[in-house]
Amino acid sequence: MQQHAYIKLVPSSKQQSITTDEVKQLFYYYKDITSKTGTQLGWEYEQSAFPYSLEEKREGKERWFYLKGTDKQKYKYIMVGLDSEVTEGTNTSYIQVTLPEGFTHGDKGKANEFCKFMAKQLDGELHLFNGRVMYYYKRK
Repeated sequence: MQQHAYIKLVPSSKQQSITTDEVKQLFYYYKDITSKTGTQLGWEYEQSAFPYSLEEKREGKERWFYLKGTDKQKYKYIMVGLDSEVTEGTNTSYIQVTLPEGFTHGDKGKANEFCKFMAKQLDGELHLFNGRVMYYYKRK
């Protein structure tokens, strides 16, 4: 069964909308900083921290892309899409992270890690796979 997590860009977030290229840049930034951590530790941490390749299909251009696992026994796929919803008269953009049928425990762990990283970078509101909400923006 599929599972979904959402990173909502609320009025207190750093930005109110986002593109697929900006989300991809967040993943590249994550990959870059984890590889630097590995260099400091003297360990090839990059492959363990980001065991996926970013792939995009023509029909999903500008709307969604997916992460394909490089180690098929531990990691399969994570899908990342963009959308928006109208709530209380305001348009709220969000990033949807989907674990497709047959996902592994490794996929879910990495998806949670990536969601928390992106929500923190964007000062967003994270709705986790288990339904809980984490607030990464300053609340009044």
